[in-house]
Amino acid sequence: MKHLVLAALAAVLSTAMLNAAQPSVTVKSFGSLPDGRPVLLYTLANASGARVSITNSGGIVAGIVVPDRDGNLADVVLGYADVSGYVRDGATSGTYFGALIGRYGNRIARGRFALDGKTYSLATNNTPGGLPCALHGGKVGFDKVIWDATPLLANNTPALRLRHTSPDGDEGYPGSLDVTVTYTLTEDNALRIDYAATTSAPTPVNLTNHSYFNLAGEGSGTILGHVLTLNASRYTPVDKGLIPTGQIAPVAGTPFDFTRPAPIGARVNDPAEQLVFGGGYDHNFVLDRPAGDGLAKAAEVYEPLSGRVLEVFTTEPGIQFYCGNFLDGKNTGKSGATYPKRSGFCLETQHYPDSPNQPAFPSTILRPGSRYATTTLYRFSAR
Repeated sequence: MKHLVLAALAAVLSTAMLNAAQPSVTVKSFGSLPDGRPVLLYTLANASGARVSITNSGGIVAGIVVPDRDGNLADVVLGYADVSGYVRDGATSGTYFGALIGRYGNRIARGRFALDGKTYSLATNNTPGGLPCALHGGKVGFDKVIWDATPLLANNTPALRLRHTSPDGDEGYPGSLDVTVTYTLTEDNALRIDYAATTSAPTPVNLTNHSYFNLAGEGSGTILGHVLTLNASRYTPVDKGLIPTGQIAPVAGTPFDFTRPAPIGARVNDPAEQLVFGGGYDHNFVLDRPAGDGLAKAAEVYEPLSGRVLEVFTTEPGIQFYCGNFLDGKNTGKSGATYPKRSGFCLETQHYPDSPNQPAFPSTILRPGSRYATTTLYRFSAR
């Protein structure tokens, strides 16, 4: 019966809401999981023709189609043609293409933390430098669950609301966590992501999105010529296990200084120890935020050949810049092209990695009666 309801919903949305000249939300099959559960792909479109596609499996952003300086449309995020590609990826390379990440984005050292006098052990699923840690929520994080999805079209603005309840003890985390994530495509070609959560017990929460961008178009080679600006005069250095040392260091005079525009590839192969540890850039930057809790500009990326520009705004205190160091050409994307090393970059808005073990970092602990709420905006344009 559930399959019939989903099919009926797909038919209604596809026929009643599809209108190339008007904002819309459409839905279609995106294949099935190995256990037979059907997966759907929702596409948000605005009046200018920009489109964002999101699947209810993992809340994955599977496509973002935006124009270049000449109005030519291209998909600018890496990913796969259907859910089977993401399943294979999760079982092998674990790139997290486009995924919604939780409960805790980034790493927690040794998969352990203490909270209110009790020590919790998490599922460990990553061993950089031979040191185990919990990465992106564990072995079955939010990127691997089926979310309850509700398409929305209010005031001619297409959106998709996703909901999931992570039970007490899920991957070792305490408390039952109720999560809502809303993706909205705005009139000015921005993807807005609103994260919200409440909990039944104190627990760390750090939600983010793990999209890989290539503003020349996915499958169009490396991103080393993209020009990056980060509004961050400090960053958090890491040890060989990619866990923050606790230091908050200035970027001035280092390869991490993107306070002025610089090509991603200009210093990525510098022999600095921090770049050796990450195999390139894979670090949290501490954002220079104005006073207040509102959206602030965190980053801008410009791709000279297409003219596309990506601006990132967020309420979060940090952003993880990762330039695809572990891509190796073994992933074949939705266009049929392979994804070689550094063929996509990530700008993951977040609290700092390993915050539950770093008392000097901004707290990520959510307590009963409080509400977790953060917003990130990825805005596309061209020049």
